[in-house]
Amino acid sequence: MAKGRPVYLHQQQRDFIRQLSRSWVWRSELPTWGVIIAVYSGWFATLAWWNTLGLLPATALLVVFTCWYMSVQHELIHGHPTRVAWFNQLLGSLPLAIWYPYGLYRDSHLAHHRSHLLTLPEDDPESYYFSPHRWQHLSGWRRTVIHLRNTFIGRLLLSPLLDIGQLLAGMVRAFCQRQGKTITMWIVHMALLAVVFTWLACCDFPALWYVLMVSYPALAITKIRSFLEHKAADDPLARSVINEAALPWRILFLNLNYHAIHHDLPGVPWYGLRTIYLRDQAAWRQRNRGFLVRGYSEWLRRFLLTPVDVNAHPGFPQRDE
Repeated sequence: MAKGRPVYLHQQQRDFIRQLSRSWVWRSELPTWGVIIAVYSGWFATLAWWNTLGLLPATALLVVFTCWYMSVQHELIHGHPTRVAWFNQLLGSLPLAIWYPYGLYRDSHLAHHRSHLLTLPEDDPESYYFSPHRWQHLSGWRRTVIHLRNTFIGRLLLSPLLDIGQLLAGMVRAFCQRQGKTITMWIVHMALLAVVFTWLACCDFPALWYVLMVSYPALAITKIRSFLEHKAADDPLARSVINEAALPWRILFLNLNYHAIHHDLPGVPWYGLRTIYLRDQAAWRQRNRGFLVRGYSEWLRRFLLTPVDVNAHPGFPQRDE
């Protein structure tokens, strides 16, 4: 599985990571197995006992487990806890978050890890930027929607809806254009979605409530992590953030707040990212040109209602004009 080539700060760091990889914890992948077990058992148990817990407490727990599950899916894509891609896919294909087929997310995310193309629209499938040509041709109301989406509260409330709309439009396009691989992914996804809804029905949990009050908020929470996770910069090394988030966020997002480290070392398991960062903090900050945030509250304070400047990509080649 293509995970991207590791880029080390220096030979001493390479030796340090090699030493870590030989430890029992890294070889056993026990932390990742523990999270997988916690997520699945917590999600199924919460639904089974939601009447006892009460609707609102159960909903809150389901939102957390579903969001955590999406972090697990990311870890599975990068070859953890096993190096067997089909087995990892088996562990991560159940659509607890409803909308995204695992295969589509996997292919899109691995394409996103082409560091030299990071943030470039049309090349980076996870970029929020537009090419200057496309931005100039957007209608006024679409630009307004994008500006709203680029506020912190807009990422929470509006961005999941836009992503779902884009995803469903892509599904329709795939069926119309007879894209066999994508169609297969959607058929498998829909079959697994039937399993999820069957379990909801067995537990007498309202399916519409789950979609609106569990799936959507879980997607919204992931937008906290990805808010200005990347920015346009001439130097690819300066495009990924280091976010010194608090412990609860680090656990929920499996240390993806250390995003610059993850992009340089995509094969490192989540439980190694913080250790590697803390060992060479100054070097990492110098490497990503000081793209550092002191927790997600900083984004909240700065961009609650003020849009971040993620519109037309300033360095995008004018190839479509």
